[in-house]
Amino acid sequence: MKKSKHGDKVMSKNGLDTSPSHLLHRVLQIALDIYSEEAGEGALSQRQYAVLKALEGSEGLSQTDLVRVTGIDRSTLADLVSRMLAKELVARERSVTDARANLVQIAPGGKAALAEMEPRVAAADEKILSLLSAPKRDSFVKLLRKLTAAREEALSGEIKPRKDTVSDVEKPVKEKKGGKKKDKVSGKKMKKLPFPPLSEGVSEDATTEELVHAPVVKAVSV
Repeated sequence: MKKSKHGDKVMSKNGLDTSPSHLLHRVLQIALDIYSEEAGEGALSQRQYAVLKALEGSEGLSQTDLVRVTGIDRSTLADLVSRMLAKELVARERSVTDARANLVQIAPGGKAALAEMEPRVAAADEKILSLLSAPKRDSFVKLLRKLTAAREEALSGEIKPRKDTVSDVEKPVKEKKGGKKKDKVSGKKMKKLPFPPLSEGVSEDATTEELVHAPVVKAVSV
């Protein structure tokens, strides 16, 4: 396949080729296109497959557990489960340990659909990885897993932002006055800002099932 030099020059000039969010979005689009090609028309969506795979072998999971395992945001997952209930891919019943909670279980129809999809998903994964040379495939998957784990740890509060995340512009400038050092930035001391959380995603009805979300910056008073 011949590469487009013109396209490469445009990407390089506008800086998109150095943007992780843009490149990951492009990779996501490629992955979903390949998944659709291998799955075929009328097959399980990637998110439906992820939910069934998470439920496989379990006695049922709460929707909170499914959010954590699949990475699908709560509102989208609730709508997704409702659709899967209507298609009899999953079933829902009251938890025996917590009367306030409902557990989602894989239904016989879901097991059959999952078994049918397994070889198609394996073929899609193989096709995606075939875009890389063999020595780089394991490293690519490990990096994706590492990014996911790091983000989950950050959201759970298990790790703190690094000290060097404050830019030079935000750092207090030390000035000598009367033989003493005083921190000044417009006469006020600066506070380090926390990392902004990522947004929780899009609905199942979106044109593209986007699993990578752009960061939403929340205003923090200083």
